[in-house]
Amino acid sequence: MKKWLQKTLVITVAFLTFGLITPNHAIWEGLENGQPNNGSQNSNFQNNNDSREQLSTVVEQMSNQESSLDDQHVESVLLAAKEQSYIKFGPRIAPVIGDEFEERIFPKLEEAIELTLSRMDKQSVNYLKITNNPSGEYGEKIFNISDGTSGKDLIRFHVRTEKRPKEGYYYNFHYHTFEDRFVAHHSLGDIYWSKNTPPKWLS
Repeated sequence: MKKWLQKTLVITVAFLTFGLITPNHAIWEGLENGQPNNGSQNSNFQNNNDSREQLSTVVEQMSNQESSLDDQHVESVLLAAKEQSYIKFGPRIAPVIGDEFEERIFPKLEEAIELTLSRMDKQSVNYLKITNNPSGEYGEKIFNISDGTSGKDLIRFHVRTEKRPKEGYYYNFHYHTFEDRFVAHHSLGDIYWSKNTPPKWLS
């Protein structure tokens, strides 16, 4: 930029503002080098934006990791639920009803668990416990899911053997929740066995 033009601008700005505003040397250096007049304010603004973007990225990554851990914990509860179901069935019942259980009953069981967990805070979900002692003989209990901190049951999954006249034996899968003090009977579905008496659980 021409020296005389630069000096004229400096004098004009100083005169018009009575010396309150002094031209920034960084502005003139930028003009002399043919660079756009961004100034230090724009540079600071850009740095602030970069810092905000980096912070936002870190927060998002932490949130994703936390969400991933929550998903993993729920997934481990669901896997344990399926495992306990098959332990309950035992090697005599599982081959007969396993496919139907996978197709019709377990998806509803998953929904019931996820619905219960969705009403809990994330901290409590991380401390859930699932029992590993399904009842044998003709007992109904498959497993319970409880709050690991208080020890109180949240949801109980059962299967009841029912004999229906002229039809035979059915397995009725259902659950009870703490929300109604385990009074209501929430059905997950029925699986037909046969007209013959079914084996005992765990057999």
